Order: sequence, then structure tokens, then C-alpha cells
Amino acid sequence: MNPNIPWKTRGNGAISFQVGIGCKDKIKIGEIDGKDVFSSVEMQKDVKESGYKIIKKIIQKTISEYAKVEDENTNPGFVILEMQPDFKVYKKAVTQVVLLDEITDLLYGLNAEFKGYKNCRGLIGATSSVAWDSKYDKTYEMITYRETKKWGTKRIVDDESVKLMDKSTKTTFDNYDYKNNHNRVTPNSPCPILYGIRGDNSKELIDSSSKIKSETVDSWLIFETNQGTDDHLQRKEISEIIPFESVIVEGSVVKNPYAIKGGHVLFKIENMTGTIDCAAYEPTKEFRHIIRELCIGDVVEVYGGVRKKPLTVNIEKINIIKLKKIIEKIENPVCPKCGKHMKSQGKDQGFKCKICSIKSNDAFLSEKKRKVQLGFYEVPVCARRHLSKPIKRFKK
Repeated sequence: MNPNIPWKTRGNGAISFQVGIGCKDKIKIGEIDGKDVFSSVEMQKDVKESGYKIIKKIIQKTISEYAKVEDENTNPGFVILEMQPDFKVYKKAVTQVVLLDEITDLLYGLNAEFKGYKNCRGLIGATSSVAWDSKYDKTYEMITYRETKKWGTKRIVDDESVKLMDKSTKTTFDNYDYKNNHNRVTPNSPCPILYGIRGDNSKELIDSSSKIKSETVDSWLIFETNQGTDDHLQRKEISEIIPFESVIVEGSVVKNPYAIKGGHVLFKIENMTGTIDCAAYEPTKEFRHIIRELCIGDVVEVYGGVRKKPLTVNIEKINIIKLKKIIEKIENPVCPKCGKHMKSQGKDQGFKCKICSIKSNDAFLSEKKRKVQLGFYEVPVCARRHLSKPIKRFKK
């Protein structure tokens, strides 16, 4: 869902799946309790009323057993729908602010079975997940799970094997941050997940997992996801930007990059509709070096989430469209009479030979070589949001 919502759920995600009578064609998508899990390529959606009751009972039992409802930011919800909501329901939830009333009105209109817990905001994610359609773009994630007895203990996943897996696969992404020594496939929280591998080919994910050395994998599943798709981004003019959204906005740099307390680097862009601050925060690490090389007059396209106060674009990617030519003095002019270098007489006052008193305004100039080039730059893997499309996927 929208990664900028300040009151988002703990995981800010939702899962949906179709239930029906499977056909013969099926693909393996996981293993649970030593048994293969399959998904039908096609299915008959004719679940009877008794089936709905069974499904609801299973879901409620699962939530009561596993949901961490004691956490103040955990507000689960589930929906059972016979009809898929319009795709625009998902699109709004991943890009804007959705009110709970909008969703409950929709669910009543669709005659859905649903239940929200605590403040019920989980219903927003659940409904939007069902409304998602993968036909525009999608990725896969293979999630492996730990043995129950090891939940909450330190994970054992060998970093070197993750690096080897990353280098030997073509369609996986965001596995390891080499500059910051960050193993991205393992979560930071004490959840039941052992590791997750993201990619564009579900079959390669299974092969990739076999290359990782770790503690025992208790079970695994492959999910179709919107991770790495940039679905959260909207192309906007500066005047249209509002808090809690993610935008693509073009403008000219009108204030050189500068650092503030905490190691964050900011600059300002402008177009015909207004101005806005853009920031590369400290967690983006070496990405800030790129931002520091920008200067007034450069034209850039900024990708990122919008902070409310002060209104700022938190940069996820940047496309440098045009670099301003910077002309710098490399040498004072030489006196034509004595051959000595002239001395500056002050700012904008030209040069003068101390021996011959000859004056000149013509210093030796050269175009400064910029340390950045045109094109895209992205934050490192350790700072990348799940929804952000890596440059590696730009052909998709």
C-alpha cells in the first residue's frame, strides 16, 4: 500500500488469494508441512455458501492465533468477496489517502463478508489487495519460513551464499547491498520469515533459494507482488503535490545542495508551477554524494514520497536530464610584454601586470568536468522501498 501513510499498519501490506474448484493444470508454488502446495492455472469460482462459512472460520482462527493485535499499530481486517473490486480501488490505496468509510461502503455494496479489528484500517489493505490486477506489472517473491521453535531467535542466513546467489541469477533483485554490507533478503523484525527473494521469474526463485545456506527452511511459498513496480508514483507538477503521496516531478535546481543536522542533503527545484525542497536523507548513504554534485541550472526528474512538514520530496530515484555547463578560470592571463602572469584586481575588475601595468579581462577559462552524468541514479539497496522499481527492472 501507500508507503507514506503515517498511520499505516505495522507491515503496510495485504495478501489476497482466490479460492475455488481447481482444474487439471496447476503449478507448484510452495511446500508446507512437507507437502507440495499447488495453484491452479484456472478455476471454477462456484464456492457455495457452506464454503464461505468454512473459509471465514479458518481466517478468523488464523487471525486470533497469529495476529499481534497487542501492537498498537496492528489493525487487521479480512474480506471475502465474490466479485473483484475495480482496479482503481487498489490504485488509490497505493498512491493516495483512503478513508475507511469509502471501503466499508464499497464492501456493503458488494455484499461482502468482512471483519475489521481494533480501528479496522486493515480492511483498506485487504480490499485493495483483492482489487489489484497484475496485468500491468508484477514481480514474485519467494518467502521461506522458520521452524516455530526458532521464532524470535537470531536468524542464521549465510551472507556469502546470498552474494553468490545474487551474482549467479539474472532476474532477482535487491538481494544484497555490497557497499553497506547489508543482507536484504532477511527481515529485521523477529517475525516467522527466514528470508525472501524477489524477482521476475518464479522458477528462478526456486533455483535461487537452493543456493542459500541457512538454518532449516520449515516451509515456503511464492507470491505474486507489486514490489519493484513503482505503482505508488504519480507524475505531477510542483503545484499539484500534496503530503503523503509519491511523485515524479521535473524541475530546475534553483538552490544548490546543502547539508543539515543528521547528515541529510537538501536542494530546491522549480518549474513554471512552483518550487519544492527535495531531500536525500542520511539512510540513503552514498546516494547523497550524487545529490551533492548537482548545481543551480541542472534539470532533474525526482522520484519520491512527499513529507508534510516541511513539504519535501524524499528522493528514491533521480533522473538527471540536463547538466549546466560550469565555466571556471584555470589560469590568469599572461602579460604580452614580459610574459609574467597578471594579478587579479578584485572581483569583476580584471587583471593587471605588476611589472608593465598592462591590463586584461581575458583569463584562461575551461569547462569544468562534472562528476555526475545524465541518467538515472537510485538509492542503495539498504534504503530502497519495497515498491520502488530498481533500475535493473526498467525494461519491464
